[in-house]
Amino acid sequence: MRLLITLFILAFAQLFVNVASASPHTPVNASLQKTEKKSARDDERRKRRPVKTTTKKSRLTSVQKFKLKKQQKTATALQKTTSRRAPLKLSGKKYGHQRLAKAAAAAEADDEVQGLTGIKMSKSHRLRYQKARETAMNKLMGQLGKPYQWGGTSPHTGFDCSGLVWYAYKDLVKFKLPRTANEMYHLRDAAPIKRELLEKGDLVFFRINNRGAADHVGVYLGNGKFIQSPRTGKDIQISALSEDYWQKHYVGARRMMTPKTIR
Repeated sequence: MRLLITLFILAFAQLFVNVASASPHTPVNASLQKTEKKSARDDERRKRRPVKTTTKKSRLTSVQKFKLKKQQKTATALQKTTSRRAPLKLSGKKYGHQRLAKAAAAAEADDEVQGLTGIKMSKSHRLRYQKARETAMNKLMGQLGKPYQWGGTSPHTGFDCSGLVWYAYKDLVKFKLPRTANEMYHLRDAAPIKRELLEKGDLVFFRINNRGAADHVGVYLGNGKFIQSPRTGKDIQISALSEDYWQKHYVGARRMMTPKTIR
């Protein structure tokens, strides 16, 4: 019986020793578990962190956004500037229409002069040429209704056909202007012009009496019209080239005034 008690005590003591030896390791295992959990969390956080390449991309995107905003601001500023300047050109009905009219008149004058001469000119030269041509036209138109006078070259006595032309151009061209229609027709300083290319101020020639190349001359006014001093008993008048009589006797045309021939 004592033996059994002794064995039981020994077995109980051994069990107690085992429990005691195992109990200190328990907190260690718990700390290990905590450490493992912490390391696992750290790994997960590292995985979730953006990669360096992603960071660079985000930086590039921000730069691009900045540039885009800058471009948009510049475009907006340009639009505002344009919108502010635009009204200056056509501000108000009165000033806007006046400027448009002046611009249109200048463009029309440029086209007319360039079409007439085929030469581009400076503004001062163009104005001088236009003034000379208008002077000739005014001198011619001022003689309308005056009687024909054979050999006449003066507004006081009257004009014949070539005398009228001589009076209109003699002070406006550089070369010496001949007196008769036939000499004008053969004048080297005046270039021959085709009928379909006639312009205001060109001389038009006719053969009336079959004597020489040309025995009658007039000045083209545009729109198929020309001014002339016809014959004895007639006044200085405007006629149409399209009339059968003038078409039948027409022989040619010459350009008396050009930028090179005006004084």
